[in-house]
Order: sequence, then C-alpha cells, then structure tokens
Amino acid sequence: MGLSPSQQACKNDPLSALKNDPPEKGELNEGFDFSFNPTIEKRVIEELRSLRFIEEHSNLVFLGPPGVGKTHLAIALGVEAIKRGYVTYFNTVDEIARRLKTTKEEHFPKRLRTYRKAQLLIIDEVGYLPLDKEEANLLFQVINTRYEKGSIIITSNKSIIEWGGYLADPVLASALLDRLLHHSYVIKIKGKSYRIKDRLKYGARKK
Repeated sequence: MGLSPSQQACKNDPLSALKNDPPEKGELNEGFDFSFNPTIEKRVIEELRSLRFIEEHSNLVFLGPPGVGKTHLAIALGVEAIKRGYVTYFNTVDEIARRLKTTKEEHFPKRLRTYRKAQLLIIDEVGYLPLDKEEANLLFQVINTRYEKGSIIITSNKSIIEWGGYLADPVLASALLDRLLHHSYVIKIKGKSYRIKDRLKYGARKK
C-alpha cells in the first residue's frame, strides 16, 4: 500500500510540509482497504480523524508487524492535522536520535524545543533498529518535554512489554512509557502485510 502524493510530501518535509499544498478531502481513507485487515476498525479511525486527541494533548500508539498500515494511518492523521492548521512534525525515531546526538551542547535546548513546539509530533519506526543508552535517553527527553503539552503519534513493531529490551534500560523504559501511555490510545493492528498484498496483485496482473 503506497502513500498518496501529499502524504509522501509530509514524510519528506517534516515541518508543516503541506501548508501551501493542502491534500484532497477524504485522503485518510483513499487507497486504504479496511476489508483486507478487519482488525482496523474504520469507526475508530474516523473518531481519531476528529483530532480531538490533539486538543486533549493525548497520544496515539499504533502497534503491529511491518506492512499493516501503521505509518499510512499516522501520516494520514498528520495530513489531516496540517489541513486544520496544527503545526505537525514527522520523523523516524532513528533520525530524531541522530539529530539530537549530533547537536552541539549549546544548541541542544533549541533543538529539543523544535520537537516540543509542534502540536503534533509523529515518531515513526520505533523498534525497528535498537537504540543505545544515549539514544534511549534522548527519546525519553523528547517524550518528557511534551508530556501533557502536545500530542504524539508513535508507530512501532514492538509490543509494549518489549520496550524495556529495545530501550536497553528497563527503568528508563518504564519512565518513558509512564508518560507516553498516561493519556493515550493504543491501537494494535494485526494481519497480513499490505505491501505483500500489493506485490501479489502486481504479480497476478503480470501473468
């Protein structure tokens, strides 16, 4: 399942990429086959589309194996947020950790404020690559600085109980999850990969 052009723009240009190029109405559902994966309730997604969670400073956590639609849904909600004027920032957890890790000490507070000031921060691919202790601590600082101040959407292929190992520090993981999950909606997505589905359809057309 591919991303629409404006969703790809959001992914490529994190800081309110679509303010000058608003997406088409209904983009959240375009190209998304809910019947292929019945564990994703359209009713729930439409409720999230109201964006009340942003006004409440609540978080969304999409959990599931690769290819089931986590990033698609996160970016679609990000696109919707940008359409409605919310400052939205998208990046992978590894890119966030890398940027903070390479920031000079005197510039670190300013860089951290970049992640705090967005009304919606989307952190993608949590769990795909291991974080060392320094990177895990940086992720905690991002989560902590936004606690009850701004919404976060996280996509992860790890279950919540696996985060202790992923973050290389069970105590830090507990503190991070305490803040992340205090006001949050956790959506577990199961089922087959949309990417494999699309590949199979493409292969069938070629025969």
